[in-house]
Amino acid sequence: MKQHMVIDSPYGPLTLVADDGVLCGLYMVGQRHRPQEETFGERDDTLFDEVTEQLDTYFAGELKEFTVELRLAGTPFQRSVWDRLRQIPYGETRSYGELAEALGNLGASRAVGLANGKNPVGIIVPCHRVVGASGGLTGYGGGLDRKQRLLDFESGAALF
Repeated sequence: MKQHMVIDSPYGPLTLVADDGVLCGLYMVGQRHRPQEETFGERDDTLFDEVTEQLDTYFAGELKEFTVELRLAGTPFQRSVWDRLRQIPYGETRSYGELAEALGNLGASRAVGLANGKNPVGIIVPCHRVVGASGGLTGYGGGLDRKQRLLDFESGAALF
């Protein structure tokens, strides 16, 4: 059974979605590939104490790695990319090619990019830490301005 709640953040409202009580979605307003609201289930603002606590601590600059349980629905390849994203250390970036290489498939950088763009749990699964081969910003489902703000925040260049 799906349920959701909406919380405030420095990036605007975040919609947290649970599947049988386990976080399966974190969506920003205007996010590309955001599911339709009616798929989020009933609203329940008592959900996600641990998730909201970890997000608050992250936005305060005190949390570097999320430990909440996730239920990520996707293809095996997508899930392998999302697992790799969670291994990128706070404050660091990787290119799509580096992720493809880490997955053992040098030619898969485009597929890595597509999987990255379909990440259902932004911020916690840090797809914002992936950049182009030259180090430049490339697409981000939440918008390039949010991606830059997240990267600046994690590098210590900006605090909320």
